[in-house]
Amino acid sequence: MRYRITFAAGLAIGYVLGAKAGRARYEQLVRTARKVADSPVVQEVAGLVGAQVSNAGRTAYDKAVDTLPITSLRDFLARPTEEERDLVEWERHMAEGGPSSANGSSESPRDR
Repeated sequence: MRYRITFAAGLAIGYVLGAKAGRARYEQLVRTARKVADSPVVQEVAGLVGAQVSNAGRTAYDKAVDTLPITSLRDFLARPTEEERDLVEWERHMAEGGPSSANGSSESPRDR
């Protein structure tokens, strides 16, 4: 509740101060912001930062694709779970007539 009151008070103070400053001050702030944004130095820095962010994003994407080569949600959902892999391995061993583990146990992964 305290945070709501603080937020509402800050909102009210900001509104009052903004209304007192008026349209002229607003236009002055907009002009200054446009001058800064159109500055060649700011444009150059923005281009460099944008390129670095793009490269970092591409690197992160490539690492994720290498780690998880999933092309769609359907591929992800079609992947077997660990339990399903164990069961398939057990069934393969049993079909070959061999024991499923080193101790010779023939119990299925579900029984464990």
